[in-house]
Amino acid sequence: MTVNYLRTLAAIAFCFGLASVCDAQNAPATPAADQQKPPDQTPPPPAAPTALSAPAFAGPLSNVPPAIFDAGPFGKIAVNGIVSGVGTAQNNPFPGDNNRHADLSNGQVFIQKTDGWFQFYIQAGVYSLPDLGLPYIGTNDTLPNFFGPVPQAYLKLQAGKNTSFEIGALPTLIGAEYTYSFENMNIERGIVWNQENAVNRGIQVNQTMGKFTASLSWNDGFYSDRYSWLWGSLAYANGPHALSFVAGGNMSQTAFQNLATPVQNNGSIYNVIYTFTKGPWIVTPYFQYTNIPTNAKIGVVKGASTTGGAIFVSYAMKHGFSLPVRWEYLASSGSAAQNSVNLMYGPGSTGTSFTVTPTVQKGGFFVRGDLAWVHAGSYTKGAVFGPAGLDNNQFRAVGEVGFVFGNNVAEKKP
Repeated sequence: MTVNYLRTLAAIAFCFGLASVCDAQNAPATPAADQQKPPDQTPPPPAAPTALSAPAFAGPLSNVPPAIFDAGPFGKIAVNGIVSGVGTAQNNPFPGDNNRHADLSNGQVFIQKTDGWFQFYIQAGVYSLPDLGLPYIGTNDTLPNFFGPVPQAYLKLQAGKNTSFEIGALPTLIGAEYTYSFENMNIERGIVWNQENAVNRGIQVNQTMGKFTASLSWNDGFYSDRYSWLWGSLAYANGPHALSFVAGGNMSQTAFQNLATPVQNNGSIYNVIYTFTKGPWIVTPYFQYTNIPTNAKIGVVKGASTTGGAIFVSYAMKHGFSLPVRWEYLASSGSAAQNSVNLMYGPGSTGTSFTVTPTVQKGGFFVRGDLAWVHAGSYTKGAVFGPAGLDNNQFRAVGEVGFVFGNNVAEKKP
């Protein structure tokens, strides 16, 4: 086994070893009943549904409570979804890309069962994948070339109060940004996200111990349909603070590649992610390291790595207005002289991005816009922006309008 694989396994083992030091918390005592007052015979009102944890919303956009249906033998089923459209304008488009786009960014429904020992989650519909520093990928291309009309669907077995198993098409544990536009602070995913996977098929076990949560997953990495990836995560949450360590790597390698399965499928990824959430503030800095080893048999004459990270900051103001900002820097190793694998804008290239996304949400309705800039450094001519690939800067404006639906009608109190 190579040093790269040993490093991955050691990091995962460290995550699960550290989780064992957690202690359980005691529940607060319940005050004694007042014997002088007769009990209230009025039955309590039914509990209002609350927003669910899946799909994830990093903020400032928020989910709405789902509509709840009685599904007979399946019990209570929660349903909500999203519809949104996007428009983009940019300079220096890549060859084959356009200066402007208009598209349906999301038309998805989320169906899930979140109680009992047998649970499930189904996410179905259409979606686009707007992404900084790359050509726009619209709904016409995402379904046939990426994750299909049911991008995420899995069964969840709640084996105990703190233990669960998931199997199916799962959201990745990697990175600080999620796959779909509505889940993130910014409409477009960033240049650091370009090195990560989005959806993987496999099995995952989760264990909660006090303030720690650990997960271990065996999966197909970058949607390769080759089940050789192993990764783990360890998360610690305490009040407004959350800290996560994530490590993953491919225990094998393959020459198979397509849009959903790039050369990064043959490497390993390491993250350290911190999030501070208090009052109007959300602050998330994170670090990422990736490595693609040399393997001439699959066409990687000389391996390379990337090192970088990002800072996400969002501040919520009055009347549903928020202002998220993202800054990123990413550098790749290697050189053209060494015939190193290209992970960005040529071997040894770097990338910097800045994005600001004014956002307004009222109930389920939202409007927001990205103003973004990407700069490539130490690039290879022909591998950056513009019709000839010679421009190392790109500016992009993106607008998104949408509606998150579920149980949007608030019940009136008697």
